[in-house]
Amino acid sequence: MGYPGKNHKSYQTPKRPFEKTRIESETRLVIEYGLRNKREVWKAQSHLRKHRKRARELLAIMSSSIDRSIFEAKKTELISYMQRSGLLGPDADIDNVLALKVQAQLERRLQSIVYRKGLARSPKQARQLITHGHIAIGGRRVNIPGYRVNRNEEPEVTYYGKSPFVSDSHAEKVRITKPAGVR
Repeated sequence: MGYPGKNHKSYQTPKRPFEKTRIESETRLVIEYGLRNKREVWKAQSHLRKHRKRARELLAIMSSSIDRSIFEAKKTELISYMQRSGLLGPDADIDNVLALKVQAQLERRLQSIVYRKGLARSPKQARQLITHGHIAIGGRRVNIPGYRVNRNEEPEVTYYGKSPFVSDSHAEKVRITKPAGVR
C-alpha cells in the first residue's frame, strides 16, 4: 500500500514517448491553454480515462444479466456528477461520456475560466493572476491554476477582494478591458 501522507502520481505517461503526432497535439494544447508543461495534459487525460472506464463498466453491467435497476442507479450517479462538474450538458447519456475530449476537461480549469471571462488578456496571464492570489471563487482566494471549477462555482469567479485589480483604475485592468488596437 504505502504511506498515506505521501503524494502519488495522478497521471500516466504515454506508452510511446517519441510519437510525433501525439507530441504535436500535446504541444498545441499546452500553447492554447497556457499550461506549464505536458504533465497537466496527461493529468486531464487520466481524469477522463477514469470516467470513460466507469462508463464502459456500466455498459458491461447492462449487457450482463444483472438487475437493470443497479445499472440505472449507477448511470444516473455518473452522469449527474459529470453534469455538476460541467463536463456534460443537461441531456447527456453514456455515449456522451465515452465521446469526451481532453479539451472539455481543460476548459473546466480555473485558468481557462479566468481567461474566458475576460479577467486576463491571455491564458499565461490568467495563470499568473491565479498564482499571485488575485483570483477568488465565492470570495475565497484560490491560487491553483488547475483547480476544476464546478458549474455552480463558475459565476462566482472574480478578482479577490483585497487585490489591486478590484479597482477600475488599475493600469493592467484598464489594458484588459480596452478593445484591441486602442492605447
